[in-house]
Amino acid sequence: MKLVFAGTPEVAVPALDALLASDRHDVVAVVTRPDAPAGRGRRLVASPVAQRAEEAGIEVLKPAKPRDTDFLDRLREIAPDCCPVVAYGALLPKVALDIPAHGWVNLHFSLLPAWRGAAPVQHAVLAGDEMTGASTFLIEQGLDSGPVYGVLTEQVRPTDTSGDLLTRLAFAGSGLLAATMDGIEDGTLQPVPQPADGVSLAPKIEVADAQLDWAAPALRVDRVVRGCAPAPGAWTLFRGERLKVMSVRLVVDRTDLAPGELAATKNAVFVGTGSHAVELLWVQPQGKKPMAGADWARGVRIAAGEHFEA
Repeated sequence: MKLVFAGTPEVAVPALDALLASDRHDVVAVVTRPDAPAGRGRRLVASPVAQRAEEAGIEVLKPAKPRDTDFLDRLREIAPDCCPVVAYGALLPKVALDIPAHGWVNLHFSLLPAWRGAAPVQHAVLAGDEMTGASTFLIEQGLDSGPVYGVLTEQVRPTDTSGDLLTRLAFAGSGLLAATMDGIEDGTLQPVPQPADGVSLAPKIEVADAQLDWAAPALRVDRVVRGCAPAPGAWTLFRGERLKVMSVRLVVDRTDLAPGELAATKNAVFVGTGSHAVELLWVQPQGKKPMAGADWARGVRIAAGEHFEA
């Protein structure tokens, strides 16, 4: 099939690579979000998908909105058979959905209908799911509600961050998306409607959502830290400044600390929660680089009975 691939971040690149490597399909163009400011200089930088497409010598389309007339006209000129999608980042209007003969087929990082929305992997970690996966489905006007072509499963490991899990799913899912294109092309795959039961939503995790509640059980604190890593990053307040908490360890045999209370030894720093303590393994103070929790504690000289602020 003649394909136009839609995607933006680094997590979409493995799927683009898998389709470029296929001897059954021809990726003739990519659709991606416009260049965005990045780095300290805030200069405009092309998305990872755009950079990979340029390396491969493929046409790159960067509409401000996918309903822009120029973009729609160009898509009609290309006349793709199908548009595979991974984390494109913009809502597609019906006029765009109707252009390819086999529609737009999305690789979504959950077992639909669970975790429909922008942050399925983060929500799977936050919820303590033991199993997740990826699904390919035909995009409709609803939120991730279209019929499903194929799925794969992936175990959520006890120490997984969202970044760890998403990386594994991106590579495993690239094969699923390529196989879905094969099945659509040869007519062996038909999409199956999603069940009405089991629907859950996964909205974007905002910075405010990532503030740690030290009155919650230690297991919840650990899930928030892992679920918000690498972005937006779990955080707390210490002496009026934000401290990013990058990783913790559960310390089940220490229950002497009140929620948010800090205790430092020579080689470790502990925080009380609503159950038992956690050890701060890695933190990042405002304006500084990540550092070991014990190093941070030595630098700030924690006073006896000092707490993180609510």
